[in-house]
Amino acid sequence: MPRLTLEAILLVDGYNIIGAWASLQRVRDREGLEPARRQLAEALLNYSAFQGFDTQIVFDAQYQGSPGNREVITPNLSLIYTDYLQTADSFIEQVCSRFRNDLRKFEQRLIVATSDRAQQLTVKGYGAEWMSALQLQSEVEASVHRIRGKQNQKSRTSKRFLINSLDPAAQQRLAKMRLG
Repeated sequence: MPRLTLEAILLVDGYNIIGAWASLQRVRDREGLEPARRQLAEALLNYSAFQGFDTQIVFDAQYQGSPGNREVITPNLSLIYTDYLQTADSFIEQVCSRFRNDLRKFEQRLIVATSDRAQQLTVKGYGAEWMSALQLQSEVEASVHRIRGKQNQKSRTSKRFLINSLDPAAQQRLAKMRLG
C-alpha cells in the first residue's frame, strides 16, 4: 500500500530552536545537548503526527568529523545530523532549493522553523514557508491542549453510560436478555 503524502515537510533548525526555547535552554545548560535534543524530539513527536507533518530536525555535525546520518524516530519524525563541514543552514537551503523545482510543491508545503533572520530570507526566496522558533513553540503547546481536550472528550463520552464500563461478553448477554 503506498504511503500517503503528508500535508507538509517541516524542517526544524534544531540548535536554533534549542537556543530559542527557554525550557530547552535550561535543559541544555544543566544537562547538555543530548538531553535537549531528545526533549525537542519528544515535543515535536505528537505535534508532527497531529498536524500530519513529515518533521525533520536538522542538527549541525560540522565539527564532528563523521559522515551525516538520518535517524528515523517515527514515520512523522526524523533527526538529521549534517555531514562534516556542513551546517544545518546549508542543509536546509539545499532542501529548499531542490524543493523549488520539485512537483511535490503543488501537493505539499515546505515549512522551515528557525529564528535565524538570514535563513528566513533565504527560505522565503526559495518559495518555502517560514515559522519562527516562538511560533513553533506556541503551535506545539496549542496542539498538546487540543490533543488532551480530545482525549478528555472521548473518555467523558465513553463513561457516560454504565454499559460502556462492562466487558464485551457482558454487553452481549445484556443485549440478548433485552431482545428476549
